[in-house]
Amino acid sequence: MNKREFIKKSSVGALGIMLAPSILKAGFPKDKLRTAHIGVGNMGMEDLKAVSSHGAVEVVALCDVDALNLSAAHKMHPGARIFFDYRAMLEDMGDEIDAVIVSTPDHTHAPASLMAMHMDKPVYCQKPLTHYVSESREMKKLAAEKGLVTQMGIQVHSFYDYKLATLLIQSGIIGKVHTVHAWSPKNWGYDGPLPEGEDPVPDQLDWNLWLGTSKKRPFKKDMYHPGNWRKLMDYGCGTLGDMGVHIFDTPYNALELDVPRTIMTECRPSNGFGFPENNTVTYEFPGTKYTGKSLKWIWYDGPGAPEMHEDLLLPGMEMNAKKADKKNDGNSISLDAGVAAENELPEQGAMFVGEKGRLLLPHFMQLPKKIRRGKYVDISKEIAKVSEEHNLGEPIRNYATEGPKHYHQFVDACLGKDTTTAPFDYAARLTETILLGTIAGRFPGETLHWDAETARFQEEKANKYLSGNYRDF
Repeated sequence: MNKREFIKKSSVGALGIMLAPSILKAGFPKDKLRTAHIGVGNMGMEDLKAVSSHGAVEVVALCDVDALNLSAAHKMHPGARIFFDYRAMLEDMGDEIDAVIVSTPDHTHAPASLMAMHMDKPVYCQKPLTHYVSESREMKKLAAEKGLVTQMGIQVHSFYDYKLATLLIQSGIIGKVHTVHAWSPKNWGYDGPLPEGEDPVPDQLDWNLWLGTSKKRPFKKDMYHPGNWRKLMDYGCGTLGDMGVHIFDTPYNALELDVPRTIMTECRPSNGFGFPENNTVTYEFPGTKYTGKSLKWIWYDGPGAPEMHEDLLLPGMEMNAKKADKKNDGNSISLDAGVAAENELPEQGAMFVGEKGRLLLPHFMQLPKKIRRGKYVDISKEIAKVSEEHNLGEPIRNYATEGPKHYHQFVDACLGKDTTTAPFDYAARLTETILLGTIAGRFPGETLHWDAETARFQEEKANKYLSGNYRDF
């Protein structure tokens, strides 16, 4: 079943709930936002907490395929109705919901979001926006056609240091940029054997609804739900889709990039099941006013990342030095990775390489640093200047208080009081870039050529991975 058939067969078309946009928007409350949450475990719980911390939000519906997740969320919002199936929720409560938050595994992002969007609901969707390139393009198109408020869940997009780095790059602090390096040693890959047999499905889990539109597969304990789905091709997008979206965001935004022209991934041969645990992805982008004629972008992930390169040398660092001897196995990354020594690369981050030096941007909540001719350069005056010009205020190093701002921006935009900074128009292009890298991983060492206008690869064998067949569930 393709996406159009799925939407048509789901409640929106079958029950005739899809009202004219003017009717829906006319009844939109201006002082309150009634939210429905699809996926309330793990990151979904964090999304629920952040959205509901806005004073204008009333949580009216909670949906999850796991009864334990639902129970925990319902204790926080006992007045909300609960559902296992998001389709039933949207069918039953269409006119009682003002906005939808989608926090499911990646393969359900687009099916759930598209159904809500066809009902003219603003959508906040976790990153990466979709599981397939075709879905990203469809969500971007639909959001534009309907004029919907949308936001992708890249909450650090709204943090001080990332806004600062964007403004510094665009002010020309290192001249035109010709190369970006970005990395994370996190390990959302799986190089192990394919699972055999099956295990009993836990009583609290609806396995069919968890699989959703993906192909039917037997349940295996500790392989899919609740946490390891990110490692697997049918459900997640690997480390590139998890951390890459966050770390790509600032360079991608600062340089005003579109999608790449070529992509090449170095990794182990594809097994068609799990993403490789170590990947080096090289992109070539068309130039912009902030770059040279073209831009080279290299992404490194997995244990030990990044591979050392002369562009990554810091003052006092030896070329053959291991990247920050932290003995990180790729599974112990925290939100607060700590401040690295001046001669050590941060655990995760990005390096801009330009005509007049380099700019190092740690991930996250740390100031960017300029390096020129092997030495750090004091840029405190430049920071003060752009901060004052753009009213950035003082940096606040508190994720608990800063994290909700991205969510609150979405709520305020739904109420007509703000605009979002990661709408689907932007998020779809960023996600497409990420997903092209995961597709290239199926053809290690081969350069794939992408035509942005036709949304096709020159290499025909790669095009079958741009979309998927939706299972009727």
